[in-house]
Amino acid sequence: MYVGTLSFDLLLGDVHSLKEKRSVVRPIVAELQRKFSVSAAEVGDQDLHRRARLGVALVSGDAGFVSDVLDRCERLVAARPEVELLSVRRRLHGDED
Repeated sequence: MYVGTLSFDLLLGDVHSLKEKRSVVRPIVAELQRKFSVSAAEVGDQDLHRRARLGVALVSGDAGFVSDVLDRCERLVAARPEVELLSVRRRLHGDED
């Protein structure tokens, strides 16, 4: 069994309130969940209106599959014009860990 995780640190563009932040973050989380069948959520910086921290997790029996899906998730978030991807932290845990 392999568990892969991504943590995205995002800078949001023209956002001036927490309500506007939700209107940017929610569609990204929903698209990740829908397209890739991963668990995704806003996991930090909830009180900052121009920053967001998103978490993504995936479990599979194939390490290559986990890595491929995480790559596609990262490309999807990086391609969003309304956010600037500041950093990504990736982890892959196996049975041996």
